[in-house]
Amino acid sequence: MLSERAKSLWAKKRTVDGQPKWLPLVAHLVDASNVSRMLFNQWLSDQQRVFLTVDQDVDKTLKLVKFVGFIHDIGKATPAFQTKKSYVEDAILDADLIEKAVRTGFVGLDSTHLPSASKSPHAKAGEAILERLAGPDSIGAIVGGHHGRPLTRAPQRDIGDYTSNYWQAEKDPVVQQRWQDVQLELLNYGLEISGFKSVAELPMISQPQAVLLEGLLIMADWLSSSEALEDDPGQPLFPLISLDQGLDDLNLTARYQQAWTRWQRTDEWPTAPVPLASDPYKLRWGFSARPVQRKVAEMIDQAEDPGMVIIEAPMGMGKTEAALVAAEQLAYKGKETGLFFGLPTQATANAMFDRVDEWLRRLAADNGETYSIKLMHSKAEFNPNYLKVPVAEDVDGDASVVVNRWFSGKKSILDEFSIGTIDNLLQMDLKQKHLALKHLGLSKKVVIIDEVHAYDSFMDQHLFRTLEWLGTYHVPIVVLSATLPKATRNRLLEAYFHGKFGQKLSKGADLSRVSSDWQDSEAYPLVSMLDGRRLNQVSHFDGKTNQSQLSIHVERMSGDLTALGERVLDAIADGGVAGVIVNTIKRAQALADALAGKVPFIVLHSAFVAAQRAQLETELQNAIGKGSKRPAKLVVIGTQVLEQSLDIDFDILFTDIAPMDLLLQRAGRLHRHAIARPRALTGPRLVVTGIEGLGEFEEGSAAIYGQYLLMKTEALLPATLRLPDDISRLVQTTYDLQRDPPLPGIEEERTRFETKIAQKAQKAQAFQIAPPSRRRSRTLHGWLDNDQPGVDVSEQRAEAAVRDIDESLEVILLQHTKHGDALIDGRVVDSFQLDRMAKVIAQQTIRLPRVFTFNIDATIKALEQETARLYPGWQQNKWLRGALALPLDEELNGSLMDYQLHYSLKDGLRYWKEDQDGNETV
Repeated sequence: MLSERAKSLWAKKRTVDGQPKWLPLVAHLVDASNVSRMLFNQWLSDQQRVFLTVDQDVDKTLKLVKFVGFIHDIGKATPAFQTKKSYVEDAILDADLIEKAVRTGFVGLDSTHLPSASKSPHAKAGEAILERLAGPDSIGAIVGGHHGRPLTRAPQRDIGDYTSNYWQAEKDPVVQQRWQDVQLELLNYGLEISGFKSVAELPMISQPQAVLLEGLLIMADWLSSSEALEDDPGQPLFPLISLDQGLDDLNLTARYQQAWTRWQRTDEWPTAPVPLASDPYKLRWGFSARPVQRKVAEMIDQAEDPGMVIIEAPMGMGKTEAALVAAEQLAYKGKETGLFFGLPTQATANAMFDRVDEWLRRLAADNGETYSIKLMHSKAEFNPNYLKVPVAEDVDGDASVVVNRWFSGKKSILDEFSIGTIDNLLQMDLKQKHLALKHLGLSKKVVIIDEVHAYDSFMDQHLFRTLEWLGTYHVPIVVLSATLPKATRNRLLEAYFHGKFGQKLSKGADLSRVSSDWQDSEAYPLVSMLDGRRLNQVSHFDGKTNQSQLSIHVERMSGDLTALGERVLDAIADGGVAGVIVNTIKRAQALADALAGKVPFIVLHSAFVAAQRAQLETELQNAIGKGSKRPAKLVVIGTQVLEQSLDIDFDILFTDIAPMDLLLQRAGRLHRHAIARPRALTGPRLVVTGIEGLGEFEEGSAAIYGQYLLMKTEALLPATLRLPDDISRLVQTTYDLQRDPPLPGIEEERTRFETKIAQKAQKAQAFQIAPPSRRRSRTLHGWLDNDQPGVDVSEQRAEAAVRDIDESLEVILLQHTKHGDALIDGRVVDSFQLDRMAKVIAQQTIRLPRVFTFNIDATIKALEQETARLYPGWQQNKWLRGALALPLDEELNGSLMDYQLHYSLKDGLRYWKEDQDGNETV
């Protein structure tokens, strides 16, 4: 039986519609314990439960989960917390609850003054109390970190330093004893309802187990703190109670059961064997499996413990379908219950969302289940196809795929099926608050990583560390690439193997099924798979790979834009679609100026308002995508966004020089589809621009990619490029530092290249968590200690941290004139109809050029002042709160931080400086 003193303590309090409400501390502790148990039993994957099992005892593990759920807020059983003011400082409510405690024996609490109460926040206090009562350090660190960031070290001196925060008085043993008794009472009650007899029975756990248990606790705490579903009082979860009620008035069993039933609105993926005899490709997509696809499925089917699968194959081979079938197989064999599909960009994530959604709907229909899907990037709420997916609470059991809005914000990664930018995965190694939630969400899924070649050496450092942790959790992974350097392939395998087994691949792996030179394989297509400790590689596939050979004539020219414009016009003089991919936005805009009025063209790059860029992508897809009615003549000018995002087809391609793998990706946009073409363009032609001489390149290209890879690419690029046969050989030779062509200065450039990679690796370490440790003596203390606190602030800063880019700044572009406000496309903005138009306004975002982030604080201050002056109502709107406005005049001109601006619906945002005479200087 609990004492009245323990029952009198509060965990939550607030005034609701003028009525004071509270929740007894014990009620919240029991709620969190019950939710933790339900999450462990019914939400975690089987693999997660196996991983969390301590001492091979599932029952003991469940007891531990329940205990951690209960004990997490024991730090609220302190005078520092019990005298804490309510959020809106409701003095009457605060006084009533203190009086309730005084009446049960906490004499003098109503007159207690604690000058240093903030020094003992309840998470830290909880760890200190548990430590004093002999709880294991590994469990104490979880309690101390359950608000997102573990302490640097155990708070061994906190009770001694701030005694009154814990026991009300510095020296009065009678007063102190009352609090000590209650804290011990709560500990013993938590042990009892969890099934332990004493603290001594609590097990020690490893650091990776502690991470997942921390994530589970945070999730359970958030769920058991949710008063209602989507803040709808008609859908209560764990509501507060009136002040005239107490713990004895609550049926805590019925309370959590009702909340769980209301919260669990979708089904768990009932993974099952994938029968290959009936060809899953035929069942899912209506076509027979191609040789590479069939071989991947067979390899996984025959594997005992499939871990990482790397598929290297040409563009258009069907790697996406292969990965999704593999995901079904791996989920069943690996006992996982979800999927994360990571892509390089928002555009590629948007395109993949449609394909995964289609696949998932077939799965749901086959199983008679309802699944939850999540598109994870900052513009997901503006994706029209994502918005068409019904919301879970609006569906009455008919929809097969829904959006569950409880999984939002930091909880998004917990959703079962997620498609998003790769940042969501790479941030798994980032010293970020609530990082344990990412580990929890990703460790229950099959992870697919697409277009790995698109990541630079800095992002690779984050990827390798992430793979170590995923390997530790035994997460199955599928890696897809058309142009993967063998060194990167080997590092991927090494990182995963080391995470899973704690050994180097060369020492711990069974290499009996691979050739002695497997690390240097240039075979293509190539499938590599880790099956437990065994490495398999397959490069021979029965039957035709269904990939026709494309012989591309390669030409070279300088980066002169006038000459480039003339070559483009000449190439399509008799009709055709020419693609021009340049490496900088300024070159794209300058080329557009040169072609203006001479030929129809579309410009696509990142300096367009988001809504317009989406429209341009759709326009481009409709014009030259698969099955489109192609225009007689068109030039498409774009930057690197054309490398990956769209399934488009050029008759001829002009491209600034880039590293070989990216150049091959661009070349893959040539003659993709079997269609009739203009007579002069029946053979594919690739014109590589920006080559000024031997080892000399257009300055923008050199600045972005560096000299070394460009020199090797230019030297190795043949006069006739054969795809896909040449892909692997060219990529491997370009990235092999031991196979440099005899070029003047190549040794010096290689040294600079190696130095830069080493610098990037060192820079990445400042943001990274340490590798996983299996020692039970290693706790979560200091796990997220961070000298780069900005990564906690925003999604953009976290993205910058894993991409090695300058912090970006996003603004809403509007017209502001004497006649009123309008969108960039001319639609009038009525300030009196702000709520109706807010979502549309919020889509008018654009990322400012780097020049505006060099002094980002000053830029933000200027934008904040202008936004507050012109649009004060934005702060009260959920779509526009915190947004920054950049107003332009009716001619779409403006200024910011001494720069002049102009926005064109044709070619995006431009900026420049002017001298005293009005001449452009930048």
